[in-house]
Amino acid sequence: MKLIFILVACLIPMAGWSQGVWEAPVSANDVKNDVSVKKEDPDAEYLAGAVPEVNGKVEWKLDIDVPGKSAQEIYDIMFNYFTKFTKEENQLEGSRISLINKQENIIVVSAKEWLVFTDKLLSLDRTKFNYTLITYCKDNHLTVTMGRISYKYDEERSSGDHVYMAEEWINDKNALNKKKTRLLPGSAKFRRKTIDRKNYIFDEIKSTVLK
Repeated sequence: MKLIFILVACLIPMAGWSQGVWEAPVSANDVKNDVSVKKEDPDAEYLAGAVPEVNGKVEWKLDIDVPGKSAQEIYDIMFNYFTKFTKEENQLEGSRISLINKQENIIVVSAKEWLVFTDKLLSLDRTKFNYTLITYCKDNHLTVTMGRISYKYDEERSSGDHVYMAEEWINDKNALNKKKTRLLPGSAKFRRKTIDRKNYIFDEIKSTVLK
């Protein structure tokens, strides 16, 4: 009897193994084959929402806290920065600090520059790029907007130049497909390079005012 009891006791846990909780191990190769690798979209940062509009006009805004600096100190820093900015190599005639308000600590910059798409041997593709930067300086805070954007393209070609406004060329409505998943040919390079330029300028302003 004792022997029968021992055999029954040994078989009870084995019966549980047949309830579907045990399975053959999966090899590493099988796992790799089952996993589908999604390629990152190189245009992800340029898709829906990357070009904001305010009252129907394309406009980016930078808001940054500047601890320990007065409105006057921030104004002086930005005035010096934009004085140098408007004299950089890529700037064109007419790029300048166009208006200032010393009482309100506001600086307006009318920028005119080359925006280069490709620069290869015997092949230079670029556009004249116009925009306005408005800087609002307050105690411990800086706000900069970038708007009034336009492009003058193909000026150097026999077909003559074309003027494009940002609102009809690089905004979501005109630069993306209906699903907002892809940039449209033609305006794509304008949208990419404008966003890149905006990012560069805003990053430069941040690093300058926070020194």
